[in-house]
Amino acid sequence: MTIIVVDQYRKRRLTQTPPVKPFLEVLSGRRQPVPPLWMMRQAGRYLPEYREVRAKAGGFLDLCFTPELAAEVTLQPIRRFNFDAAIIFSDILVVPYALGRDVRFEVGEGPRLDPLDTPDKVGTLASTGDFTKLEPVFEALRRVRHELDPKIALIGFCGAPWTVATYMVAGHGTPDQAPARMMAYRHPEAFAQIIDTIVGNSIHYLLGQLAAGADVLQIFDTWAGVLPPCEFQRWSVEPTRRIVQGVRRQVPDAKIIGFPRGAGALLPGYVEATGVDAVSIDWTAEPSLIREKVQSRVAVQGNLDPLVLITGGDALDRGVDDVLVNFAGGRLIFNLGHGIQPETPIAHVEQMVKRVRAYKASL
Repeated sequence: MTIIVVDQYRKRRLTQTPPVKPFLEVLSGRRQPVPPLWMMRQAGRYLPEYREVRAKAGGFLDLCFTPELAAEVTLQPIRRFNFDAAIIFSDILVVPYALGRDVRFEVGEGPRLDPLDTPDKVGTLASTGDFTKLEPVFEALRRVRHELDPKIALIGFCGAPWTVATYMVAGHGTPDQAPARMMAYRHPEAFAQIIDTIVGNSIHYLLGQLAAGADVLQIFDTWAGVLPPCEFQRWSVEPTRRIVQGVRRQVPDAKIIGFPRGAGALLPGYVEATGVDAVSIDWTAEPSLIREKVQSRVAVQGNLDPLVLITGGDALDRGVDDVLVNFAGGRLIFNLGHGIQPETPIAHVEQMVKRVRAYKASL
């Protein structure tokens, strides 16, 4: 199946004359005078049109797995704000779902899974997922690609193995991911089995997204920042490196963004080891470190504080300007330092977009 998927991707690339996409230009090494712009979680509850579709869909996974609805909410923020990239509406836990785990989303409580918190339970984990379960995601990508302006990039994504494993071990989200951290210390071989399974299946999933129309891939490691340096190397950096290599073994020119949230001073080593084309940074990142040790090697994406976007006014203008002053001298994709919050006023997003688009750097 992998060969078929990759052949589809190559055929799409060979039969199309690709228009210039500012987002891809930055990832390909060409800084833009106006940084391309999008937002993590840009298809979400801050938009009334999203809330309408969400209510129509029923459950969260029903929305993810109904292609016409998933495509619609993916396109909604593009219609409103004309962002430079759309990201397919899905979730990082669809890979455990493909592996046969019971994944459900409970209102007000977030994701719930049957926990893999002992070596015996890990032994029940399937090694290979049933990717027919994820065909709705691929179909949604195809629909978005068909409707999307050719100048706008389409992003596919997966969760990084460490972050996905934290939910699989605990069965839900926790403040510090202590269940997964403890299991990695107590039962490293069993925990490594979970990680290895996620790595292999994530490669397959990402290749499927490329074949379905994605231009770029992002690997979200939301909980990377809770790991000490040695564990960060073992459970965040190394699995991500394997995914990047596995994808590029089939698609050598695949563009991949990493997001090890909270990695801080460990970011330069992450970039060097994983081979990503860009790294997304949160709002706590130290600007001089990023400029000197990270942006000198790859593009950076970020890093406006989502709370500043909620605040608006002069604080938002200052926040936007800070990002531009710090990073627009190099290759920058303007984004938030994490996902947009549901209570964010639409007018503030419009204010941010207007201010970024008014910026023009000398090249």
